[in-house]
Amino acid sequence: MPLLRTLIRVVLTLAVVSLAIVLGITLWNVYMIAPWTRDGRVRVYVVDVAPEVSGTVVQIPIVDNQFVHKGDPLFVLDPVRFRLAIREAQARLDGALEDLKLKRNDARRRMGLGGIVSAEEQEVFNSNVATQIASVDAARAALDVAKLNLQRSVLYSPVNGYITNLNLRVGDYASAGQARMAVIDSDSYWVYGYFEETKMWGVHVGDEARVKLMGYKPILTGHVVSIAHGINDTNGTPDKLGLQDVNPIFTWVRLAQRIPVRIHIDHVPDSVTLAAGMTATVSVGPEPRGRRGKLTTWLQDHL
Repeated sequence: MPLLRTLIRVVLTLAVVSLAIVLGITLWNVYMIAPWTRDGRVRVYVVDVAPEVSGTVVQIPIVDNQFVHKGDPLFVLDPVRFRLAIREAQARLDGALEDLKLKRNDARRRMGLGGIVSAEEQEVFNSNVATQIASVDAARAALDVAKLNLQRSVLYSPVNGYITNLNLRVGDYASAGQARMAVIDSDSYWVYGYFEETKMWGVHVGDEARVKLMGYKPILTGHVVSIAHGINDTNGTPDKLGLQDVNPIFTWVRLAQRIPVRIHIDHVPDSVTLAAGMTATVSVGPEPRGRRGKLTTWLQDHL
């Protein structure tokens, strides 16, 4: 019995020591060697919709967080002013065409009176015709602009996406060039993983990547499309005298900088709803296999 107890104690001790060694090696690989980071963010392109013409909003056929397709109407400006502008431009064009007809007739009559009308006078009338042609062209261009402004009074979605933070209301005055609505481009989601510089050795363009969102269990698959080639260096910012402002550090403590790595999302499960700003864990490289690989994956997802 004493020998059996001693043997059991030795076996248990060896098992605990072996487990501790395996966990220690795994933790070292996970935190110090493996190319992964928990500092990941979901990003997306946002289109600021701004009118090209000013006017009062009379119709908003969409609601907040609604999905819209490219070409769907977003809001409508009061078209009355634009229609009146078209009528005004059309009237000016008609007047310019009548003046052109009159001046052409005058010039044509004087062309047949070579012995009576001087060459200088004929040249003046021909110049009047050319000037009036330019006026007609300008009036026609003004009419085209007026028609274009009427078309621009209805704003359409430039992308497939979601309306977000809708604060526009019927009766608001929209100024030209001022953004009044934001549309999230649903086809442009990507993930930025901020990797420590000590792990950049294992990150390459084209490498497969796995993205674990904080709020979901399914893993999103993707691949590395680009690596940032520069980040801001606060030590390079000069003071008011033009001298560098160098921050003091502890000699024995050096924090690794983080380099942005852009991850293209290849597949999103149906159960996952992406939103810009989500936090994610990003792993780059082939998926670990075996029990040790499963342990590594579990540690990356839960520690």
